[in-house]
Amino acid sequence: MIYLDNAATTKVSEEVFEAMKPYFCEQYANPSAIYSFAGKAMKAVEESRKSIADLIGAQSNEIYFTAGGSESDNWAVKSAAECCKAKGKHIITSTIEHHAVLHTCQYLEKQGYEVTYVNVDEHGVIRLDELEAAIRPDTILITVMAANNEIGTIQPLKEIGALAKKGGILFHTDAVQAYGHIPLDVDELGIDMLSASGHKFHGPKGIGFLYVRKGVRIGSFVHGGAQERSRRAGTLNVPGIVGIGAAACRAAASMQERQERETALRDHLIRRVLAEIPFSRLNGHGTDRLPGNANFCFRFIEGESLLILLDQQGICASSGSACTSGSLDPSHVLLAIGLPHEIAHGSLRLTLSEETTMEDIDHTVDVVKKIVERLRSMSPLYEDFIRQNRKKDEEA
Repeated sequence: MIYLDNAATTKVSEEVFEAMKPYFCEQYANPSAIYSFAGKAMKAVEESRKSIADLIGAQSNEIYFTAGGSESDNWAVKSAAECCKAKGKHIITSTIEHHAVLHTCQYLEKQGYEVTYVNVDEHGVIRLDELEAAIRPDTILITVMAANNEIGTIQPLKEIGALAKKGGILFHTDAVQAYGHIPLDVDELGIDMLSASGHKFHGPKGIGFLYVRKGVRIGSFVHGGAQERSRRAGTLNVPGIVGIGAAACRAAASMQERQERETALRDHLIRRVLAEIPFSRLNGHGTDRLPGNANFCFRFIEGESLLILLDQQGICASSGSACTSGSLDPSHVLLAIGLPHEIAHGSLRLTLSEETTMEDIDHTVDVVKKIVERLRSMSPLYEDFIRQNRKKDEEA
């Protein structure tokens, strides 16, 4: 099997798994208890909190543990809306956010908030001039992701942070795809809140965190206990917390090496696909993109068919398309960067990890070439296109 869907989830690393194991059956105490046995669990929790904070230049007491990125996004956006409503009820986001942000914004619109959805350019980069023009006296939050989960484009966070600071506006970023993969410094970038999830950088599933800058007011997201400084009730997931902390340490130690290696593999993949498969295009920014992300569209085919045939060849990948209620809807991200429906349907996302090899990449490209050729051979649209082009050449 060749696994190229690391943007969906990553394998828990052996180091992370070993770090977690004692906290299932040996150091199993509830860290909120007062006896010394529980103190060992709490010490492990706080050590993980520091490791997570260090990776983004934050303080330990600015990190709150959650069940994952979606919860962190919900908490950040809803809490900012509630705590700042005395100033206003206007929120700014982008058209390519993860649904954890988009659906939360839509929920708030039903509660009387107003949301401006700023467009992106053809590469998926937010239009800063449009963002600046959208800022109003009653704007309370700007929420823009650090890097897009589908097309990999990295956003100009420093510029967004500066605009937010100038307007006295909170700035939240969904860094689920970026944390542990690219350098992030919350002070340098002007970030007030940041969301991340452990399973995107070789940690366990079901654990994430929300960074909240000291001095930023946030309400309690889960009521019923004093955990997480009375902000999120519930017994702490100690094995998960230890795991995400170990994954953060591991990511910090290997980030530069991984970036260089994955970027080289990614660029080789992109070059081969664009050079060897006709009527293909790269989605997202050519250079300002996540090291392990390559997203393509192939004309005259359906992405879902491509995925099924890749799976039969032992290759795990994903598409920008999603099957909803029996109908195939193209990705909102691909539509936002200006692709027509018929092209957006033929998308393929390949996302790499530190375990991906050059042999994996070359084999995958060879297989994709054959599958695309096979699917096009069954496409009446492709046949018509080739026939029309041949006729034009003959007439010329």
